[in-house]
Amino acid sequence: MSLNATDHYENFPVASLLLPKPLRAPVAAIYRFARSADDIADEGSAMPAERLAKLAAYETALTAIANGRPVAPDLAPIFEPLAYEHCRIGLPLAPCQALLSAFMQDVQQTRYATYADLLDYCIRSANPVGQLMLFLFDADTPQNRQASDAICTALQLTNHWQDIAIDARKGAAGRIYLPQDELSAWGYRDADIISGQAQQQDPTTWSRFMRFQTQRVEALFDEGAALPARLGQQSWRIGQELRLTVSGGRRILAKINAVKGDVYSQRPTLGWRDWLALLIHS
Repeated sequence: MSLNATDHYENFPVASLLLPKPLRAPVAAIYRFARSADDIADEGSAMPAERLAKLAAYETALTAIANGRPVAPDLAPIFEPLAYEHCRIGLPLAPCQALLSAFMQDVQQTRYATYADLLDYCIRSANPVGQLMLFLFDADTPQNRQASDAICTALQLTNHWQDIAIDARKGAAGRIYLPQDELSAWGYRDADIISGQAQQQDPTTWSRFMRFQTQRVEALFDEGAALPARLGQQSWRIGQELRLTVSGGRRILAKINAVKGDVYSQRPTLGWRDWLALLIHS
């Protein structure tokens, strides 16, 4: 959920000025952990075994924190802030462990058979971030968590759809998050996605396919639409931060649709004019 980070965490609230000051340190600690683990999972030059070993060391460090033990010195800059917040405010570590399992999955799995499989990945790769935020906001109710999970999954899928071309170049076989059964139903092969031929050979069909994907994400944003207002009753800043995050995700989807799904020619992103417009209309 941020206004200025990149990749999977470009929608993460990285100690934004909109966040209440007491929350900035724990949010920064969570971000530092999540972003560094995500970077390990995506290290292009490292072999999968090396990346998994590094992520396993992260798991060991989380276990150490949970048991009140020190972490390895080389990991202290990342994990000591987490340990401090865990001791100070009881920051839960289970969401961090869920994130790690998703990062490990990223190393080992590059395809998703069905949309349900992709959603299962999002439950661990995206939703824990929202759950941690709800804890910090003292707003982790079942109703809020359901809405937060919908928003976080929507943000994750939005990032996947804007990064189709980038992910296709990752690793030896490329990484494809579009569900395999849906690709097959629309007549696409993995090679078509990796090469961009899916869009180039029949732009009209590809546009319809991507519209189907973005509409499904819009429905998830709609499912969580009431959360910014509910959190805003507690803190205007928190509500505004989330409102901007959701609006930013929706704007990316609109940009994908505006170029008829052609994320190969140019990755849809938000510039300062977009954020200015979102601020004005928020």
